[in-house]
Amino acid sequence: MEPNAEIRRLLDVMPASGRMTTKIVSKPEQAKVIDASFPQPWNQARPIYINFDLWRRLTKPQRDLLLLQVVSWLTGVRWFKPDIYQGVVLVGLLGGLLEAAQSDVVGVAVAGGLSAVALVRIWRTNKSQESELNADAAAIRVAQRRGYSEVEAAGHLLSAIEAVAKIEGRSSLNFSELIRCQNLRAIAGLSPVSMPENYQ
Repeated sequence: MEPNAEIRRLLDVMPASGRMTTKIVSKPEQAKVIDASFPQPWNQARPIYINFDLWRRLTKPQRDLLLLQVVSWLTGVRWFKPDIYQGVVLVGLLGGLLEAAQSDVVGVAVAGGLSAVALVRIWRTNKSQESELNADAAAIRVAQRRGYSEVEAAGHLLSAIEAVAKIEGRSSLNFSELIRCQNLRAIAGLSPVSMPENYQ
């Protein structure tokens, strides 16, 4: 597999939002098939690292769905969106600045603590299993616009998750992958049991 040709093909598979915010980078020394670091709020670059020697062992549909899932997860992480936790962070920071200007140590500590609690909550939300399930669903929606049916897309993503574990030499899937696989089996019609609507 020629990495540059595959990168060009994958860019065509990606949604426009993914092409604007992510970058595919060849990383032959990594042990993982595909990897992406959790995006930090101060860093707009969101690279996706692929070991193409391992990547070529997957089928084309598996590669498509795996990439779409990672892109959907990366673009789904939003540090700055209007909701209660971002509002609390902003209020805490403004309050901390105001209290610091008045040399109120207790006020600065309270405002800083409030901001820290809200930031931790944002971090946990973006790193939760729910965010992975949402990324799976988003990847399936994009795949449907690329000619896959919902059932096919879910099946290819399911088989990709299982194949990656074997390629990387892992004896079993981790807990998050098991949850995702169960949900994908339900979407693909392979299991009657899916995730509860209120699953967190």
